[in-house]
Amino acid sequence: MRKVLALTATLMAAISLTACGGSSASSTSTAAGNEAASSGETLNFTLAIIDNTASNYYQGAQAIAEKVEEATNGQITITVQAGGTLGGEADTLDMAVQGDLDIASCANSVLANYIPEMNILDQAFLWDSADQANYAVQNELGDLIQEKANTHGLHVIGYMESGFRDVFSTRPIQSMTDFNGLKIRVMQNEGQIAAFTAFGANPVALSSSEQFTALQQGTIDACENAVSNCWINKYYEAGVNSVINTKHCFVYIPLCMSDAAWNKIPEDLRDTFVEAVWEGCQAQWTYLDEANAEAIENLEGAGVTFYDVDVDELKAAYQAANTLTYDTAWVEAVDAAKAAVPAE
Repeated sequence: MRKVLALTATLMAAISLTACGGSSASSTSTAAGNEAASSGETLNFTLAIIDNTASNYYQGAQAIAEKVEEATNGQITITVQAGGTLGGEADTLDMAVQGDLDIASCANSVLANYIPEMNILDQAFLWDSADQANYAVQNELGDLIQEKANTHGLHVIGYMESGFRDVFSTRPIQSMTDFNGLKIRVMQNEGQIAAFTAFGANPVALSSSEQFTALQQGTIDACENAVSNCWINKYYEAGVNSVINTKHCFVYIPLCMSDAAWNKIPEDLRDTFVEAVWEGCQAQWTYLDEANAEAIENLEGAGVTFYDVDVDELKAAYQAANTLTYDTAWVEAVDAAKAAVPAE
């Protein structure tokens, strides 16, 4: 179970950078904010998520909405549009960039389409713990992301997460050798493809919505995600009988607010707003932990077996094969987080 990080110094740094902005559109913020403040207007923002109302992500989004409404005494409210009703992650992020959506939520790999430096987060075994990963985006790494996001008219106001990912397989995997020839659907980014290729598997390009049928029909042998995803999507009914505790990747869900929406917030409410969003994000982290714990119990009850593998062997294979390079400032920000929150 993760330790809940304090919202003091690290959060205030995030609030400061977010409030400063960096895009040209932010220059209009004072006038827009003062207009909203003087009129006493109640602001309602729309937050889009792709997950359904039964998910911990929806719980987290609702917690964000509740924290914001409470902290601003009802001056700012958030309506959550769940289940991908406004489009997929890439679609809604594009809408936020264009000012057609207030807040988009997406995996960090989707935001990397606008901020290529974020591909550093797609490396396998990048973080030793959730605490370390969360610290990173509340400090130097988060500052770098915010600076780049501002150039696209976005304000990253907080991070939900799907956390560490494991492998769900239709056959047992107890060693790296068992990955040989495994057809596995992975996220389509260089880091994940490189990792599973290094393990000896065959990464497959496939929409996440097609995974259940692909497992059922034998088109793929495995997929990977947070363990709660295996239970929610009932992959055990499609032939998955094994979960392998690889914890090979950590996935963030940054919340990206458009300049158009940000500029409506009165200046004297911005810090309060961002702090409330972060508090809601922390609630989602806890909901995710609870969902994963419940999923493990339920999956074991459904006959799924959990396996440990030699993660050090997997890391060594990945590091030996990995030829990807990253911007020096971003590497230093990752190293700073690891130094601040060392592995236990």
